[in-house]
Amino acid sequence: MPLSDPAPRRHLHTRDISLQGYQRADGLFDIEAEITDTKTYDFNTDDRIVATGTPLHHMRARITLNEDMLITRAEAVTEAGPYSICGGGALTFDLLEGLTIQAGFLKAANQRLGGAVGCTHLRELLQQMATVAFQTTFPVRARREKSGAVLAPRLLDTCYAYAADGPVVEKRYPAYFTGTPAS
Repeated sequence: MPLSDPAPRRHLHTRDISLQGYQRADGLFDIEAEITDTKTYDFNTDDRIVATGTPLHHMRARITLNEDMLITRAEAVTEAGPYSICGGGALTFDLLEGLTIQAGFLKAANQRLGGAVGCTHLRELLQQMATVAFQTTFPVRARREKSGAVLAPRLLDTCYAYAADGPVVEKRYPAYFTGTPAS
């Protein structure tokens, strides 16, 4: 079902975000993200003229992690920012190394990269990068789970579909189901 018809309006801003997940030949995983902001009009910052359609923001980030979701490497670059010093915010992305993507990851990442230490736009990508990391590593973790290793489902209670008392968990993860069984 589509959205309702919008009120009359004028397009001003576009944000494009792209993410990809890869399994490397060495068994590690790379999660890459790219964010681009453009405007539909020309304007000036203190450092540059931003022409219509030219990126105001353009950043790229990569995290490398193992199948236990431990970040072993993190890097980012700023290809365009409103100010010439914006690239400095990407230089601290390696502070994510050693964190594990799990409950509390975003809080821990913000403690390391928050405020004037890092780049707001790169921090905004972290939630999506974490989601793509789960999606990318899922086949490896599922094989490990089927091989007899006991892994609690990392998706438990992370969204409506994976509610511990819901029908998806009852069917896929009965040992973790907390609801009333369907009759």
